[in-house]
Amino acid sequence: MTRTHVLVKQTFVSKDFLMFLLTGGFAAAVNWGSRIVYNFWMPYSPAIVVAYLTGMITAFVLAKLFVFTKSTQSTARSVFFFTLVNLVAVLQTWGVSVVLAYYAFPLAGLNWHARDIAHLIGVIVPVFTSFIGHKKWSFKQ
Repeated sequence: MTRTHVLVKQTFVSKDFLMFLLTGGFAAAVNWGSRIVYNFWMPYSPAIVVAYLTGMITAFVLAKLFVFTKSTQSTARSVFFFTLVNLVAVLQTWGVSVVLAYYAFPLAGLNWHARDIAHLIGVIVPVFTSFIGHKKWSFKQ
């Protein structure tokens, strides 16, 4: 069979990125949902941070088990870099959530679940930066 007869399957996203989206989506749901629960005991802004930590622990376990399975780093080193990458991401999440909930949405007249929608958007924003950071540092091969 010649090269011209071989059909090469190309995909838009890598398997690792797709698995990152799936496991990260689950962790994001844990993040978002736990913020609602934490909000019963604490104000919105700190609840975002505590919920992010809950989602971060979920994300680390799932990423290690299902996404970056070929990582050669120790768990301790992975945890260290995972935490650094997520410190940047939590700042992105917090900033977007607060700006939308307290400034942009009220200015636009959006009142229906404004904090919930703002937080959901805030959780989605760091997906791409987090994937790159985790691939290059947290779970380096």
